[in-house]
Amino acid sequence: MPLAGIALAPLLVKPLTPPAPRSGVAAADAASSRPRARRRVRCSAADVPGGGGEAGELSRATLLWRAAKLPIYSVALVPLTVGSASAYYHAGLFFAKRYFVLLAAAVLVITWLNLSNDVYDSDTGADKNKKESVVNIIGSRAVTQYAANISLVLGFTGLFWAFAEAGDVRFILLVTCAIFCGYVYQCPPFRLSYQGLGEPLCFAAFGPLATTAFYFSNSMLNISSGTALLPLTKTVIASSVLVGLTTTLILFCSHFHQIDGDLAVGKMSPLVRIGTKTGARVVTIGICALYFLLVAFGICRSLPSGCIVLGALTLPVGKWVVDYVLKNHEDNTKIFMAKYYCVRLHALFGMALASGLILARNGILV
Repeated sequence: MPLAGIALAPLLVKPLTPPAPRSGVAAADAASSRPRARRRVRCSAADVPGGGGEAGELSRATLLWRAAKLPIYSVALVPLTVGSASAYYHAGLFFAKRYFVLLAAAVLVITWLNLSNDVYDSDTGADKNKKESVVNIIGSRAVTQYAANISLVLGFTGLFWAFAEAGDVRFILLVTCAIFCGYVYQCPPFRLSYQGLGEPLCFAAFGPLATTAFYFSNSMLNISSGTALLPLTKTVIASSVLVGLTTTLILFCSHFHQIDGDLAVGKMSPLVRIGTKTGARVVTIGICALYFLLVAFGICRSLPSGCIVLGALTLPVGKWVVDYVLKNHEDNTKIFMAKYYCVRLHALFGMALASGLILARNGILV
């Protein structure tokens, strides 16, 4: 079982320390009629990462790093690895070639998701001042759209190859539903993220749909005996819920520094609706729910004890995320980093789940 990839995922999240602010914090808007989301301490445009400051404030290397969003690709790695580990735990099945083809396909699908998101946010004006937007960096909407479409086609090619190998129609149906969630999240005419529905879609896509789909991808197609289908188990259901929750935390925290821009174009993200103070409390509740569910799944034997023990070791990272968001939710410059800290939690927690399942299969911490 190759855990090297997921073990290295946190290393991708190098500290992206935002540039030191050149000017002081702007005074909070005094108009009492403004939504609470806007009555927070805000940095000037020059201070906000991706804001409206001079182009020279961020190096091109920093802009390219942010545009590439490499740490975010852990959302392709974790569902695949946890789903594959669940199949290994249940039936001792693991197909290395299939795993790496699916990893490449998942990365290509996430590339489509990121590029098309930049394209459609450019259309609405949401990314007008976002310097790390791919559309703004290369100066061409059409090229970005073509690159996104090519990535999606190549990704589907890998997915259908895996489907042909596994012979389990549940895999291709679930993974197609997960991709459709990504489409309605950002693409016209739906753009459900503008209605504040991005988080439920994210949870469903990367949790129950994608993680379970990758579990089913380990079914076997045997010419002589037919297809050996994996049953749906409480273990993969529990694992998928936890993966969906950590992925959703990444998306939720990505909205903190974008409230003003979202509000200006009518994008009613959850944080536009509830404000950063309540949003910070939601993050706290989400982290607490993550570990509560982990213990609950262990008590009801949905997950082996190895998952509980190793998952509990990530508690300091969870506390770090909570403390950071509670302390910095009003500071656009610092809160920009919250989503990357959530990525670290997502990758480490996913590694803990996968490792616990593999150890249990081998008689350790059953």
